[in-house]
Amino acid sequence: MSNYWGYHLAVDAAGPKLEAISSIANVTEFAKDLVKRIDMVAFGEPQVVSFGSGNKAGITLVQLIETSNICCHYVEDDGNGGTAFYLDVFSCKTFDNDVVLKCCEDYFGKTSNRIHYFVRQA
Repeated sequence: MSNYWGYHLAVDAAGPKLEAISSIANVTEFAKDLVKRIDMVAFGEPQVVSFGSGNKAGITLVQLIETSNICCHYVEDDGNGGTAFYLDVFSCKTFDNDVVLKCCEDYFGKTSNRIHYFVRQA
């Protein structure tokens, strides 16, 4: 028996393309592609909803996977004239962080990232 619960990648990304993060279709396709690229199994369709106001407005993505979830909030206006997204990938099955980052770049353009990676303990 292992002494871990899972793996958690958190990405704070500044500067994604506005048109990419404000498109429900693009965010939905990103979720579906990311699940495939990191070899996970989706549990249902991704939930992709645009809501909020001011610099809290944007699209939020929730994709359940058999081993946990992928969540992201996309910020169209960070209050300083920029864009951002905040991605969490959590799974009890391992995945390649570089593959996650490449998928983000393919869908949202180059960004300046702060990366946090945790091995979660039970």
